[in-house]
Amino acid sequence: MGRIVALDYGKKRTGIAVTDELQLIASGLTTVASHELINFLQEYIKKEKVEIFVVGEPKQMDNTPSESEALIIPFLKQLEKKIPEIPVVRQDERFTSKMAFQSMIDGGLKKKQRQNKALVDEISATIILQAYLNKK
Repeated sequence: MGRIVALDYGKKRTGIAVTDELQLIASGLTTVASHELINFLQEYIKKEKVEIFVVGEPKQMDNTPSESEALIIPFLKQLEKKIPEIPVVRQDERFTSKMAFQSMIDGGLKKKQRQNKALVDEISATIILQAYLNKK
């Protein structure tokens, strides 16, 4: 079995989370500048066996796509073109940023640490991945 990689794609940066090889535990991996993401993923799959990419799907409360979906579609096309051997699935990402921020508070992180947007993105990717694992 390969790892599952989850992406919380954003205009500036993307949070990345991965599972263990048994696909039991979701852990934050890192945050990468979005324009460097494809290169990062290509390097990562050379070192690790990846079974699937899970990409967050931002939606409004009425289930319509949010405006950030327009940024994700071109990335998905590029990902499919550059790494066609790994399938991509989407996972609803509503409230993940709020949940990530709350988990930072619950975890006792100081205010200065909670202002680290890269950490919020990484935790959001972990929440997206955990939601996917729970659904699976």
